[in-house]
Amino acid sequence: MLKIYAMQSSGNCYKVRLLLSKLGVPFELIDVDLLRGENRTPDFLMKNPEGRVPLLELPGGRYLPESNAILFYLAEGTHLLPGAPLERAEVLRWMFFEQHSHEPNIGAARFWLKLVRGGRELRTHDIDRWMEEGYAALGVMERHLARRPFFVDGGLTIADIALYAHTHAAAEGDFDLGGFPSVRAWLARVAALPGHVGMDWRPEPRNQLVNMA
Repeated sequence: MLKIYAMQSSGNCYKVRLLLSKLGVPFELIDVDLLRGENRTPDFLMKNPEGRVPLLELPGGRYLPESNAILFYLAEGTHLLPGAPLERAEVLRWMFFEQHSHEPNIGAARFWLKLVRGGRELRTHDIDRWMEEGYAALGVMERHLARRPFFVDGGLTIADIALYAHTHAAAEGDFDLGGFPSVRAWLARVAALPGHVGMDWRPEPRNQLVNMA
């Protein structure tokens, strides 16, 4: 069975749980609390020298870090990753956008303003930049989604999952989505599709799955 090392409140970790839920793939969830430094223990650093979550452990003991790399790997051969070269490249385009322009602002603002005690005071000089660049990213998404229901090829892909994770919780980072009707409509479409789960969702514990088999 796949194992996911993750922090429940992390948007990047939520991406992976959401994908696995939509694919109906069972997995074991192992909690790693970044705020308590559990990602910096010698044992965890042996698994991922960068000390980041999420981290995917594959049968046989191989590890794959980085949320979007995990999405790409798990979606291979499914309807959530197109096979045609151009559509596949478009998926990567929006996943690169998410990591370069979106998550470092919208995700970072939520992490520091919502999850870290005293984070607003610790990062007060970053807030204006997060707001400016985060709203710019939302503007790009709004213009793109004004002409299509999803980011690539008319249907849900891992590009949508990558962008949904932080966007749906943007208000927790002080972002107001009121001026982005196409983004809000897209969020509703993603949430209405089969297999959708919220950020607080967890799979059944492994021992329960064994007992039910």
